[in-house]
Amino acid sequence: MNKREFVQSLGGASLGLMFGEGALARFAGLPPAVLARQDDFWATLRKQYRLTPDYINLENGYYSMQSQPVLEAFIGHVRETNYEASHYLRTRQYDDKLAVRKRLAQMAGCSPDELIITRNTTESLDTVIAGFDWKAGDEAIMAAQDYGAMLDMFTLQARRYGIVNRVVSLPLDPKSDDEIVQLYANAITPKTRLLMICQMVNISGQILPVAKVCDMAHQKGVQVMVDGAHAFGHIDFAISDLHCDYYGASLHKWLGAPLGAGILHVRQDHIATLWPIYGDMSVPADDIRKLNHTGTHPVHTDLGINNAIDFHLGIGIERKEARLRFLQRYWSDQVRGVPGIRLNTPTDPKRSCAIANVAVGAIPSPDLAKVLLEKYRIWTVAIDTANVHGVRITPHLFTSTADLDTLVRAVKTLAGS
Repeated sequence: MNKREFVQSLGGASLGLMFGEGALARFAGLPPAVLARQDDFWATLRKQYRLTPDYINLENGYYSMQSQPVLEAFIGHVRETNYEASHYLRTRQYDDKLAVRKRLAQMAGCSPDELIITRNTTESLDTVIAGFDWKAGDEAIMAAQDYGAMLDMFTLQARRYGIVNRVVSLPLDPKSDDEIVQLYANAITPKTRLLMICQMVNISGQILPVAKVCDMAHQKGVQVMVDGAHAFGHIDFAISDLHCDYYGASLHKWLGAPLGAGILHVRQDHIATLWPIYGDMSVPADDIRKLNHTGTHPVHTDLGINNAIDFHLGIGIERKEARLRFLQRYWSDQVRGVPGIRLNTPTDPKRSCAIANVAVGAIPSPDLAKVLLEKYRIWTVAIDTANVHGVRITPHLFTSTADLDTLVRAVKTLAGS
Protein backbone atom coordinates (compact mmCIF):
# COMPACT_ATOMS: atom_id res chain seq x y z
CA MET A 1 0.00 0.00 0.00
CA ASN A 2 1.48 3.36 -0.99
CA LYS A 3 1.34 6.57 1.08
CA ARG A 4 -1.80 7.97 -0.56
CA GLU A 5 -3.73 4.66 -0.25
CA PHE A 6 -2.64 4.40 3.41
CA VAL A 7 -3.95 7.90 4.20
CA GLN A 8 -7.22 7.40 2.32
CA SER A 9 -7.86 4.05 3.97
CA LEU A 10 -7.96 5.68 7.40
CA GLY A 11 -9.27 9.14 6.61
CA GLY A 12 -12.95 8.37 6.07
CA ALA A 13 -13.40 6.07 9.05
CA SER A 14 -11.49 8.36 11.40
CA LEU A 15 -13.50 11.37 10.25
CA GLY A 16 -16.67 9.60 11.29
CA LEU A 17 -15.27 8.79 14.72
CA MET A 18 -14.10 12.35 15.22
CA PHE A 19 -17.19 14.22 14.09
CA GLY A 20 -19.94 11.62 14.22
CA GLU A 21 -21.59 9.71 11.42
CA GLY A 22 -23.88 12.63 10.65
CA ALA A 23 -20.92 14.84 9.85
CA LEU A 24 -19.37 12.08 7.80
CA ALA A 25 -22.52 11.67 5.75
CA ARG A 26 -22.86 15.41 5.25
CA PHE A 27 -19.28 16.35 4.51
CA ALA A 28 -17.15 13.33 3.62
CA GLY A 29 -18.16 13.30 -0.02
CA LEU A 30 -17.28 16.96 -0.61
CA PRO A 31 -14.10 17.71 -2.56
CA PRO A 32 -11.41 19.19 -0.29
CA ALA A 33 -11.56 22.60 -1.98
CA VAL A 34 -15.33 22.77 -1.34
CA LEU A 35 -15.08 21.46 2.22
CA ALA A 36 -12.42 24.08 2.93
CA ARG A 37 -15.13 26.76 2.77
CA GLN A 38 -17.63 24.99 5.03
CA ASP A 39 -17.18 26.95 8.25
CA ASP A 40 -19.67 24.83 10.20
CA PHE A 41 -17.53 21.74 9.61
CA TRP A 42 -14.37 23.46 10.77
CA ALA A 43 -16.20 24.97 13.75
CA THR A 44 -16.78 21.39 14.91
CA LEU A 45 -13.09 20.66 14.55
CA ARG A 46 -12.28 23.87 16.47
CA LYS A 47 -13.96 22.33 19.52
CA GLN A 48 -11.21 19.70 19.57
CA TYR A 49 -8.77 22.39 20.74
CA ARG A 50 -8.57 24.39 23.97
CA LEU A 51 -8.21 28.01 22.85
CA THR A 52 -7.47 30.96 25.06
CA PRO A 53 -10.02 33.82 25.06
CA ASP A 54 -7.22 36.34 25.68
CA TYR A 55 -6.04 36.63 22.08
CA ILE A 56 -6.45 35.24 18.56
CA ASN A 57 -3.55 32.87 17.97
CA LEU A 58 -2.11 33.49 14.50
CA GLU A 59 1.42 32.31 15.38
CA ASN A 60 1.03 28.59 14.94
CA GLY A 61 4.16 28.12 12.84
CA TYR A 62 6.45 28.05 15.87
CA TYR A 63 4.47 25.44 17.76
CA SER A 64 1.05 24.17 16.72
CA MET A 65 -0.73 23.06 19.84
CA GLN A 66 -1.90 19.50 20.29
CA SER A 67 -5.61 18.87 19.93
CA GLN A 68 -7.34 17.85 23.14
CA PRO A 69 -7.59 14.14 22.17
CA VAL A 70 -3.86 14.05 21.42
CA LEU A 71 -2.98 16.00 24.56
CA GLU A 72 -5.04 13.74 26.83
CA ALA A 73 -3.50 10.64 25.26
CA PHE A 74 -0.04 12.14 25.72
CA ILE A 75 -0.70 12.85 29.40
CA GLY A 76 -1.81 9.24 29.72
CA HIS A 77 1.51 8.10 28.24
CA VAL A 78 3.37 10.24 30.77
CA ARG A 79 1.44 8.59 33.61
CA GLU A 80 1.90 5.05 32.29
CA THR A 81 5.63 5.33 31.56
CA ASN A 82 6.12 6.87 35.00
CA TYR A 83 4.10 4.00 36.49
CA GLU A 84 6.11 1.27 34.76
CA ALA A 85 9.37 3.23 34.92
CA SER A 86 12.47 1.16 34.16
CA HIS A 87 10.40 -1.92 33.35
CA TYR A 88 8.93 -0.13 30.33
CA LEU A 89 12.30 1.30 29.27
CA ARG A 90 14.00 -2.09 29.40
CA THR A 91 11.23 -4.14 27.79
CA ARG A 92 9.10 -2.19 25.36
CA GLN A 93 10.44 1.25 24.47
CA TYR A 94 12.49 0.19 21.43
CA ASP A 95 9.73 -1.89 19.83
CA ASP A 96 7.24 0.94 20.42
CA LYS A 97 9.60 3.51 18.90
CA LEU A 98 10.16 1.28 15.88
CA ALA A 99 6.40 1.02 15.36
CA VAL A 100 6.11 4.81 15.38
CA ARG A 101 9.04 5.10 12.98
CA LYS A 102 7.30 2.74 10.58
CA ARG A 103 4.08 4.79 10.68
CA LEU A 104 6.00 8.02 10.12
CA ALA A 105 7.93 6.49 7.24
CA GLN A 106 4.70 5.36 5.60
CA MET A 107 3.27 8.86 6.01
CA ALA A 108 6.46 10.39 4.63
CA GLY A 109 6.76 8.02 1.70
CA CYS A 110 10.17 6.54 2.53
CA SER A 111 11.66 3.39 4.04
CA PRO A 112 11.76 3.02 7.85
CA ASP A 113 15.44 2.16 7.38
CA GLU A 114 15.99 5.71 6.14
CA LEU A 115 14.16 7.58 8.92
CA ILE A 116 14.73 8.29 12.61
CA ILE A 117 12.80 10.24 15.24
CA THR A 118 14.65 13.31 16.48
CA ARG A 119 13.71 16.24 18.71
CA ASN A 120 13.18 18.82 15.95
CA THR A 121 14.30 20.03 12.53
CA THR A 122 17.35 21.78 13.95
CA GLU A 123 18.67 18.58 15.47
CA SER A 124 17.91 16.66 12.27
CA LEU A 125 19.67 18.98 9.84
CA ASP A 126 22.52 19.90 12.17
CA THR A 127 23.20 16.17 12.44
CA VAL A 128 23.76 16.11 8.69
CA ILE A 129 25.81 19.30 8.58
CA ALA A 130 28.03 18.13 11.44
CA GLY A 131 28.21 14.62 9.99
CA PHE A 132 29.87 15.62 6.71
CA ASP A 133 33.59 14.86 6.42
CA TRP A 134 34.40 18.46 5.52
CA LYS A 135 37.76 19.53 4.12
CA ALA A 136 39.13 23.07 3.90
CA GLY A 137 37.85 24.75 0.77
CA ASP A 138 34.71 22.63 0.46
CA GLU A 139 31.64 24.73 -0.31
CA ALA A 140 28.03 24.69 0.86
CA ILE A 141 25.09 26.66 -0.52
CA MET A 142 22.17 28.09 1.43
CA ALA A 143 19.76 31.04 1.36
CA ALA A 144 19.75 34.11 3.58
CA GLN A 145 16.10 33.27 4.31
CA ASP A 146 16.95 29.81 5.70
CA TYR A 147 16.46 29.08 9.39
CA GLY A 148 19.04 30.73 11.62
CA ALA A 149 20.03 27.60 13.55
CA MET A 150 21.19 25.83 10.39
CA LEU A 151 22.95 28.94 9.08
CA ASP A 152 24.78 29.09 12.42
CA MET A 153 25.78 25.44 12.09
CA PHE A 154 27.28 26.10 8.66
CA THR A 155 29.13 29.08 10.13
CA LEU A 156 30.51 26.80 12.83
CA GLN A 157 31.80 24.33 10.22
CA ALA A 158 33.44 27.20 8.36
CA ARG A 159 35.30 28.18 11.53
CA ARG A 160 36.22 24.61 12.37
CA TYR A 161 37.11 23.17 8.97
CA GLY A 162 37.58 26.15 6.69
CA ILE A 163 34.61 25.46 4.43
CA VAL A 164 33.14 28.26 2.31
CA ASN A 165 29.45 29.11 2.63
CA ARG A 166 27.81 30.64 -0.42
CA VAL A 167 24.59 32.45 0.47
CA VAL A 168 21.92 33.33 -2.08
CA SER A 169 18.88 35.55 -1.47
CA LEU A 170 15.43 34.38 -2.52
CA PRO A 171 13.08 36.72 -4.38
CA LEU A 172 9.84 37.35 -2.50
CA ASP A 173 7.63 36.83 -5.55
CA PRO A 174 9.38 34.67 -8.15
CA LYS A 175 8.02 34.64 -11.66
CA SER A 176 8.80 30.97 -12.30
CA ASP A 177 10.41 27.84 -10.88
CA ASP A 178 13.30 28.35 -13.28
CA GLU A 179 14.13 31.64 -11.57
CA ILE A 180 14.69 29.77 -8.29
CA VAL A 181 16.52 26.85 -9.87
CA GLN A 182 18.88 29.19 -11.71
CA LEU A 183 19.56 31.16 -8.54
CA TYR A 184 20.93 28.04 -6.86
CA ALA A 185 22.62 26.78 -10.03
CA ASN A 186 24.60 30.01 -10.34
CA ALA A 187 26.06 29.48 -6.86
CA ILE A 188 27.39 25.96 -7.56
CA THR A 189 31.10 25.53 -8.26
CA PRO A 190 33.28 22.41 -8.65
CA LYS A 191 33.94 22.65 -4.88
CA THR A 192 30.27 22.54 -3.84
CA ARG A 193 29.39 19.47 -1.77
CA LEU A 194 26.06 20.28 -0.12
CA LEU A 195 23.10 22.52 -0.94
CA MET A 196 20.44 23.33 1.66
CA ILE A 197 16.96 24.43 0.59
CA CYS A 198 13.70 25.07 2.42
CA GLN A 199 10.63 23.25 1.22
CA MET A 200 8.59 26.07 2.77
CA VAL A 201 10.38 29.24 3.90
CA ASN A 202 9.47 29.80 7.53
CA ILE A 203 9.53 33.61 7.47
CA SER A 204 7.47 34.17 4.32
CA GLY A 205 5.61 30.91 3.62
CA GLN A 206 7.06 30.59 0.11
CA ILE A 207 7.05 27.02 -1.23
CA LEU A 208 10.16 26.30 -3.28
CA PRO A 209 10.52 23.93 -6.27
CA VAL A 210 12.61 21.45 -4.32
CA ALA A 211 12.53 18.53 -6.77
CA LYS A 212 13.69 20.73 -9.63
CA VAL A 213 16.54 22.15 -7.55
CA CYS A 214 17.52 18.63 -6.44
CA ASP A 215 17.57 17.35 -10.02
CA MET A 216 19.73 20.30 -11.11
CA ALA A 217 22.14 19.87 -8.20
CA HIS A 218 22.48 16.12 -8.71
CA GLN A 219 23.41 16.70 -12.35
CA LYS A 220 26.30 18.76 -11.01
CA GLY A 221 27.28 16.14 -8.42
CA VAL A 222 25.95 18.08 -5.41
CA GLN A 223 23.92 16.54 -2.57
CA VAL A 224 20.80 18.34 -1.31
CA MET A 225 19.44 18.69 2.22
CA VAL A 226 15.83 19.86 2.61
CA ASP A 227 14.42 21.82 5.53
CA GLY A 228 10.85 20.54 5.74
CA ALA A 229 10.04 22.01 9.16
CA HIS A 230 6.84 23.69 7.96
CA ALA A 231 5.82 21.26 5.22
CA PHE A 232 5.40 17.88 6.92
CA GLY A 233 1.77 17.48 7.98
CA HIS A 234 0.94 20.76 6.23
CA ILE A 235 0.97 19.98 2.50
CA ASP A 236 0.46 16.72 0.62
CA PHE A 237 3.71 15.19 -0.64
CA ALA A 238 6.06 12.23 -0.23
CA ILE A 239 9.76 12.62 0.47
CA SER A 240 10.45 10.45 -2.56
CA ASP A 241 8.76 13.13 -4.69
CA LEU A 242 11.45 15.62 -3.69
CA HIS A 243 14.46 13.64 -4.99
CA CYS A 244 16.54 14.87 -2.03
CA ASP A 245 19.39 13.24 -0.15
CA TYR A 246 18.46 14.43 3.35
CA TYR A 247 15.21 15.69 4.84
CA GLY A 248 14.40 17.06 8.28
CA ALA A 249 11.12 18.18 9.81
CA SER A 250 9.46 18.97 13.13
CA LEU A 251 6.38 17.06 14.24
CA HIS A 252 5.29 19.58 16.89
CA LYS A 253 4.43 22.03 14.14
CA TRP A 254 1.87 20.87 11.56
CA LEU A 255 1.44 17.29 12.69
CA GLY A 256 0.38 18.51 16.14
CA ALA A 257 2.61 16.08 18.05
CA PRO A 258 3.99 16.79 21.54
CA LEU A 259 6.88 19.22 21.81
CA GLY A 260 10.27 17.70 21.15
CA ALA A 261 9.52 15.49 18.15
CA GLY A 262 11.03 15.59 14.67
CA ILE A 263 12.24 13.34 11.87
CA LEU A 264 15.42 12.91 9.87
CA HIS A 265 15.48 11.08 6.54
CA VAL A 266 18.82 10.06 5.05
CA ARG A 267 19.02 8.30 1.71
CA GLN A 268 20.32 4.78 2.27
CA ASP A 269 23.52 5.18 0.26
CA HIS A 270 24.56 8.24 2.31
CA ILE A 271 24.14 6.77 5.80
CA ALA A 272 27.55 5.10 6.01
CA THR A 273 29.40 8.30 5.04
CA LEU A 274 27.87 10.49 7.78
CA TRP A 275 29.70 10.80 11.09
CA PRO A 276 27.36 10.55 14.09
CA ILE A 277 27.49 13.34 16.67
CA TYR A 278 27.48 10.82 19.54
CA GLY A 279 29.37 7.55 19.45
CA ASP A 280 27.40 4.30 19.50
CA MET A 281 29.51 1.31 18.53
CA SER A 282 26.55 -1.07 18.90
CA VAL A 283 25.05 0.11 15.58
CA PRO A 284 26.60 -0.67 12.16
CA ALA A 285 27.97 2.25 10.15
CA ASP A 286 25.31 1.82 7.46
CA ASP A 287 22.38 1.76 9.93
CA ILE A 288 20.61 5.10 10.34
CA ARG A 289 20.12 4.42 14.04
CA LYS A 290 23.80 5.32 14.53
CA LEU A 291 22.66 8.96 14.14
CA ASN A 292 20.01 8.57 16.83
CA HIS A 293 21.89 7.92 20.07
CA THR A 294 19.65 9.85 22.47
CA GLY A 295 20.42 8.29 25.83
CA THR A 296 17.49 8.17 28.25
CA HIS A 297 14.85 10.53 26.89
CA PRO A 298 11.11 11.31 27.27
CA VAL A 299 9.68 8.17 25.66
CA HIS A 300 6.12 9.42 26.20
CA THR A 301 6.79 11.96 23.44
CA ASP A 302 7.46 9.13 20.98
CA LEU A 303 4.21 7.46 22.04
CA GLY A 304 2.29 10.72 21.61
CA ILE A 305 3.34 10.88 17.98
CA ASN A 306 1.07 7.88 17.34
CA ASN A 307 -1.96 9.80 18.58
CA ALA A 308 -1.02 12.86 16.53
CA ILE A 309 -0.84 10.66 13.42
CA ASP A 310 -4.30 9.26 14.19
CA PHE A 311 -5.78 12.74 14.52
CA HIS A 312 -4.02 13.95 11.37
CA LEU A 313 -5.22 10.99 9.33
CA GLY A 314 -8.73 11.45 10.71
CA ILE A 315 -8.88 14.82 8.97
CA GLY A 316 -6.91 13.81 5.87
CA ILE A 317 -3.97 15.71 4.41
CA GLU A 318 -5.88 16.80 1.30
CA ARG A 319 -8.67 18.33 3.42
CA LYS A 320 -6.13 19.87 5.76
CA GLU A 321 -4.04 21.46 3.03
CA ALA A 322 -7.12 22.80 1.25
CA ARG A 323 -8.42 24.46 4.42
CA LEU A 324 -5.04 25.98 5.26
CA ARG A 325 -4.68 27.38 1.75
CA PHE A 326 -8.18 28.78 1.94
CA LEU A 327 -7.55 30.49 5.27
CA GLN A 328 -4.38 32.20 4.07
CA ARG A 329 -5.92 33.45 0.84
CA TYR A 330 -9.11 34.44 2.68
CA TRP A 331 -7.30 37.22 4.53
CA SER A 332 -4.36 37.93 2.23
CA ASP A 333 -6.53 38.45 -0.87
CA GLN A 334 -8.48 41.11 1.04
CA VAL A 335 -5.39 43.18 1.79
CA ARG A 336 -3.21 42.48 -1.24
CA GLY A 337 -2.90 45.67 -3.27
CA VAL A 338 -4.34 47.93 -0.57
CA PRO A 339 -2.25 51.14 -0.30
CA GLY A 340 0.17 50.96 2.60
CA ILE A 341 0.04 47.16 2.85
CA ARG A 342 2.81 44.93 1.52
CA LEU A 343 2.69 41.14 1.38
CA ASN A 344 6.01 39.32 1.56
CA THR A 345 4.50 36.10 0.24
CA PRO A 346 4.24 35.08 -3.44
CA THR A 347 1.23 36.20 -5.46
CA ASP A 348 0.79 32.79 -7.09
CA PRO A 349 -1.48 30.71 -4.78
CA LYS A 350 0.48 27.54 -5.59
CA ARG A 351 3.62 29.02 -4.01
CA SER A 352 2.28 29.21 -0.44
CA CYS A 353 -0.15 27.51 1.93
CA ALA A 354 -1.04 28.58 5.50
CA ILE A 355 1.87 30.92 6.17
CA ALA A 356 2.07 34.49 4.89
CA ASN A 357 3.88 37.66 5.93
CA VAL A 358 2.49 41.19 5.90
CA ALA A 359 3.97 44.66 6.45
CA VAL A 360 2.07 47.91 7.04
CA GLY A 361 3.51 51.22 5.88
CA ALA A 362 6.71 52.19 7.65
CA ILE A 363 5.74 50.52 10.93
CA PRO A 364 8.74 48.48 12.14
CA SER A 365 7.98 44.78 12.40
CA PRO A 366 8.31 44.57 16.23
CA ASP A 367 6.00 47.57 16.63
CA LEU A 368 3.44 46.06 14.26
CA ALA A 369 3.39 42.80 16.20
CA LYS A 370 3.06 44.76 19.45
CA VAL A 371 0.13 46.90 18.33
CA LEU A 372 -1.70 43.90 16.85
CA LEU A 373 -1.49 42.19 20.21
CA GLU A 374 -2.12 45.13 22.51
CA LYS A 375 -4.82 46.92 20.51
CA TYR A 376 -6.46 44.10 18.54
CA ARG A 377 -5.63 41.02 20.67
CA ILE A 378 -3.98 39.22 17.75
CA TRP A 379 -0.87 37.16 18.51
CA THR A 380 1.73 37.11 15.70
CA VAL A 381 5.52 37.20 15.44
CA ALA A 382 7.73 39.95 14.04
CA ILE A 383 10.09 38.97 11.22
CA ASP A 384 12.97 41.29 10.44
CA THR A 385 15.62 39.40 8.52
CA ALA A 386 17.05 39.06 5.02
CA ASN A 387 14.54 40.79 2.70
CA VAL A 388 11.50 39.89 4.79
CA HIS A 389 10.23 42.65 7.10
CA GLY A 390 6.73 42.29 8.55
CA VAL A 391 4.73 39.99 10.79
CA ARG A 392 4.19 36.31 10.05
CA ILE A 393 0.54 35.28 10.04
CA THR A 394 0.01 31.57 10.58
CA PRO A 395 -3.58 30.35 11.01
CA HIS A 396 -4.35 26.73 11.83
CA LEU A 397 -7.30 24.38 11.39
CA PHE A 398 -9.00 25.84 14.46
CA THR A 399 -8.77 29.39 13.07
CA SER A 400 -12.13 30.80 12.02
CA THR A 401 -12.86 33.23 9.23
CA ALA A 402 -14.18 35.55 11.96
CA ASP A 403 -10.68 35.52 13.50
CA LEU A 404 -9.25 36.52 10.14
CA ASP A 405 -11.88 39.22 9.65
CA THR A 406 -10.50 40.81 12.81
CA LEU A 407 -7.00 40.66 11.34
CA VAL A 408 -8.12 42.24 8.05
CA ARG A 409 -9.88 45.10 9.84
CA ALA A 410 -6.82 45.71 12.01
CA VAL A 411 -4.34 45.74 9.12
CA LYS A 412 -6.53 48.00 6.98
CA THR A 413 -7.09 50.39 9.88
CA LEU A 414 -3.38 50.62 10.59
CA ALA A 415 -2.62 51.14 6.90
CA GLY A 416 -5.22 53.91 6.70
CA SER A 417 -3.83 55.72 9.72
